Parts: sequence; structure tokens; C-alpha cells
Amino acid sequence: MKTIGLIGGMSWESTIPYYRIINETVRELRGGLHSAKIVMASVDFAEIEHLQRLGDWDSAGAILADCGRRLALDGADFLVLCTNTMHKVAPAIEAQAGIELLHIADPTAREIRAAGLRTVGLLGTRFTMEQDFYRARLEAHGLTVMTPDAAGRDLVHRVIYEELCQGRVLDASRDAYRAVIEQLADAGAQAVIFGCTEIGLLVTQADSPAPVFDTTALHARKAAEQALK
Repeated sequence: MKTIGLIGGMSWESTIPYYRIINETVRELRGGLHSAKIVMASVDFAEIEHLQRLGDWDSAGAILADCGRRLALDGADFLVLCTNTMHKVAPAIEAQAGIELLHIADPTAREIRAAGLRTVGLLGTRFTMEQDFYRARLEAHGLTVMTPDAAGRDLVHRVIYEELCQGRVLDASRDAYRAVIEQLADAGAQAVIFGCTEIGLLVTQADSPAPVFDTTALHARKAAEQALK
């Protein structure tokens, strides 16, 4: 079994499901008392979020790249970055660590294509929805990516940082997310990507008229499968 290097803490609320899903998948596939071999580095998210707001992606990338380097030294065979937004600096992490980083968008896009779908609505932080680093990765798999309108993007972003990352799960925000998802479906989205690792804490398939693809669950499961190859 390979050792997985987890870079977590962005936020820690969504890093917990990674640990659980990875170990549940290993138990499912191997049986008995088997569990995953994991080393983890968890950052102070306040520091990363501050650099995000400043637009200082180089400094944020340097912090995460150092995490990846240390995990490689600790025996990680490949890396899993437990956040969508910070995949903006994935090349810097991989270059510093010298080992593979399992990109979160790839297993998500492959699952969507395997389901026979091509047009997707993307929910995430403003950075993920509006910048090219994530959309381009999905589009490279042949997907057409839609995002909410400006008001919808503001809402989705605000709830992530002001509520979900702080452990607050509010019914009013669930209703607001449902409305955004319905607007995407009405506009032609065949599926909806939960492109922030916290979104699954608030809404599920039951809240969407279109199939949902939760990046946290898909990424974690793929990590476990890769560790067992």
C-alpha cells in the first residue's frame, strides 16, 4: 500500500471527511482491519485566507509547497491537497515536493464524462468559479463549464468563508444554495460540481434537480484507490 500525503486545514471542517472517506474506501476494498497509510500536514487557514484576499498566491503557494516537501520526506508516495481553491498553486507544490499531486478536478471530470454528461454548473469560491486555473482543467476533459450569475457567485463564496469554514450550517443558506443550483439547471447545466470541499457539508443530491458531483468524496475515494494500486 502506498502512503498518502494529505495537505489539509483549508478548512479543517472539510479535511475530516477526507480522512474518513479514504479509510472507509480502503476498508471496503481490502476488508478486515485494513486502513490507509497517511501522513498529514495541516495549515492555519487564517494565514492562507489572508494571502488569498491579498492576491499573494506566490506566498500561499510557498507555504503549501513546503508542506508537500516535508510530506515527501516523511514517506508520502503522492500528495492530496484537501481544497479546490488552492489547486491554483498545484504546480508549485508538485515541483517542490518532487512527487505526484493527485489533482482534484481530474477524478471529478472523469466521473462526469463516464456518466455521459458534458455541461456542468460549477459552485465554489469566487477564485474557483471566476479564475481559469480550475475551469481550464475541467474543460481539458471536454466539459462545458457554467457558473452562477454575479449575485449567485457572491452568495456561494460568502457562505463558504463566513459560515461553512467556521462550522456554521444554516437552513437559510441551504435554501439559497438550492435556488442557485436550480438556476444553473434551468440554464442548461446537466450536472452540478460541488467545487469547494465544504459545500457537501451544506447541500447534497437531495437539494439538486441535476446530478451532483462532490469533489471531496470523489477526490478522497480516488486517493484510496491509487494507494492500493
